[in-house]
Amino acid sequence: MTRIIAAVLLSAVFAAATAAAVPVAPAATQALQVGQALPQSPGVGGALMALALVVALILFLAFVLKKLPGAGLKALPGLRVVASLAVGPRERVVVVDCAGQQLLLGVTPHSVNLLHTLPEPLLDAPTQAGFAELLARLKSNNTA
Repeated sequence: MTRIIAAVLLSAVFAAATAAAVPVAPAATQALQVGQALPQSPGVGGALMALALVVALILFLAFVLKKLPGAGLKALPGLRVVASLAVGPRERVVVVDCAGQQLLLGVTPHSVNLLHTLPEPLLDAPTQAGFAELLARLKSNNTA
């Protein structure tokens, strides 16, 4: 019962506030006279200011993210993935080079396990051609 009374009182207060906030202006029914200005939108200047504000916010957040410890996606200097092989939908076997020593790791969504320490390093797999190399190769094929 108290909920119903509270809802009725709240709706009455809301209706009174809405009626007070939106006055009925007699000028709304009258036609505009010559020389009267219509309300205008912010225009191009306002849009450019909003765009500048969004860009500044993005740059500020990028700066803050860079300064936070552990937030970067930088690779560690002595650690790199030499090879990787998918053995299941979410499971992988990975060879990682850690300061010259290569480790064979089993990686699952829940854990990373050391499978074997390799006595001899694997040969580095050929790196994939970068975009510039592929573009140069395509250009040379088209001109020949």
